[in-house]
Amino acid sequence: MKIVILGAGQVGRSAAQSLSREEANEVTVVDVDEDILRNLQDRLDIRTVAGNASYPTVLEAAGAPEADIIVALTSSDEVNMMACEIAYTLYRTPTKIARIRSSEYTNRPELFSDDALNVDVFISPEQLVTEYVERLIKYPGALQVLDFADGKVQLVGVHALKGGPLVGQRLRELPEHLPKAEARVVAIYRAGRSVAPVGDSVIESGDEVFFLAARADIKKVMSELRKQDEPVKKVVIAGGGNIGFRLARALEKSSQVKLIERDLRRARKASELLENAIVLNGDAADEELLIEENIDSADVFAALTNSEEANILSAMLAKRLGAHKVMALINKPSYADLIESGSIDIAISPQTITIGSLLAHVRRGDVVRVHSLRRGAAEALEAVVHGDKNSSRVVGRRVEEILLPEGTSIGAVVRGEEVMMAHHDTVVQADDHVILFLSDRRHLEAVERLFLRTSR
Repeated sequence: MKIVILGAGQVGRSAAQSLSREEANEVTVVDVDEDILRNLQDRLDIRTVAGNASYPTVLEAAGAPEADIIVALTSSDEVNMMACEIAYTLYRTPTKIARIRSSEYTNRPELFSDDALNVDVFISPEQLVTEYVERLIKYPGALQVLDFADGKVQLVGVHALKGGPLVGQRLRELPEHLPKAEARVVAIYRAGRSVAPVGDSVIESGDEVFFLAARADIKKVMSELRKQDEPVKKVVIAGGGNIGFRLARALEKSSQVKLIERDLRRARKASELLENAIVLNGDAADEELLIEENIDSADVFAALTNSEEANILSAMLAKRLGAHKVMALINKPSYADLIESGSIDIAISPQTITIGSLLAHVRRGDVVRVHSLRRGAAEALEAVVHGDKNSSRVVGRRVEEILLPEGTSIGAVVRGEEVMMAHHDTVVQADDHVILFLSDRRHLEAVERLFLRTSR
């Protein structure tokens, strides 16, 4: 597959790294910064072209006339949209994906209708991150909460803690603890290493456990792995930019929200647009301000400014001053593991979240959703099954008959509105949505091939 990525910022570099790992892909990256491109070319097996991403001559040099997909990820919404428009007008590029940040555009879906702008899919990183943080707040104690099948099924990561009824017990005992719940443990990580989640596996305190469950059963399963956290009532948000403001607006009707913004004009604008949230003009790393605003009573402190250093410092300070749980937006994935081993509870990586949404539109085999786990080492994906016994490798077959690569498991099957945890004798039918977990993303292509129709 020939893929042209426009923009070598954080998201563009992450996309190039992820997509170039797969042998079937030929990736070209376009950016105005030649130094960044040289560095990328030294590390990855890709082509690079220096220039303005919306110029026809630059797109031609990047191979746009032969490209299967153009992914416009520059820092400019207008450049991204124009590049997609030119790619379609001049080369009829089949798939055009654009990163659109401004709500001035994303709030107008008619702009992206069939007879409007030639953007097949638009991705809003700010909205994706806002929804991600909102889910984490909805389920206190969760490390990750990821949606599948339009939210009917969710994949949740938690740290198992002493006192959870299932801690110290074998996995086969989960159905006895939750006889009416649809849930399945799909992965266990202990001291950074994967532990096979088979019936005799024993969950230990400190394990990082990923489980699939119907949305209605999430809190029941979490209560088996750790003492149930109290619902979040008080939230303090550092940063009134796109993400911080959107989160405050999403939470202000259900929680007590305080938004701290350093820039006076931005703080005034936020206070005018928010209805119930309290907006403070100040520095979230100011100890006196945090103490004055009773940070020790906050259930969640979320540092969501544009500066990851400021996010790390303010989150660490808030934790030291008594905030129950602290989160920090971290752009460098290499920082995330370091800070999560310290006083910060959750590192939020915009790249990881955005890449998951992007990959769902690039994958083959009717893969409709992809989520990266553990900084991209593992993946969970949702594939739609098409065809019949003659044209599909999975239709009409029991789960135990499907030739899955090593480290890959089918966790759940969604059939219409019905959610079924997959067992060895579960039969997959046409139009099912199958949720898979891959402990090693190198097997991704083999999984994709399984869900491609054959011509037998």
